[in-house]
Amino acid sequence: MADVAKAIATQLANIEKRTGKTLPELAALVRSSGLTKHGEIRDMLKRDLGLGHGDANSLVHHVFQTFGESAAKEKGLSTEDVVAELYAGPKAALRPIHDALLAEIHMFGDFEIAPKKTYVSLRRKKQFAMIGPATNTRVEVGLNMKGVAPTERLVELPPGGMCNYKVKLTSVAEVDAALLAWIRQAFDGAG
Repeated sequence: MADVAKAIATQLANIEKRTGKTLPELAALVRSSGLTKHGEIRDMLKRDLGLGHGDANSLVHHVFQTFGESAAKEKGLSTEDVVAELYAGPKAALRPIHDALLAEIHMFGDFEIAPKKTYVSLRRKKQFAMIGPATNTRVEVGLNMKGVAPTERLVELPPGGMCNYKVKLTSVAEVDAALLAWIRQAFDGAG
């Protein structure tokens, strides 16, 4: 998607402005840190450069070229292969929840599915949702939206994370009108 690539380019340009460092300088900083795990590098960038979670995360993806589907393709995997791995073994019973969610979300319009290690990111100009098995018995949907009052079901998350809210699902029946309305609001807000 050209819009997603443009949004990432804008985000990276803003990171350069905020840090006063070029992308090659930032890449050298990451590579010379001695850190190897994505989360450790991200946390170092947040701590040492004062970057927000999303900016630090995107910078790590940029340095290691692991944005979205390209990461799966480099490993010879399709998005479907990654999703199959997410829901393998004891998590297999959760796959129908994932499939029901995506079937409904596809009706909203075009978006990118960017597979990650433990979830899939759903993006338009920016990420609007994350879906993945949190445990062997529960799928979590992370949502990025503003101005929504949390409920017992729609849990507000601390600022600075990848999502503003999360919803826990244990059955396909929970893919209901209320959840879809929240996802639609996040979808519309992402561009």
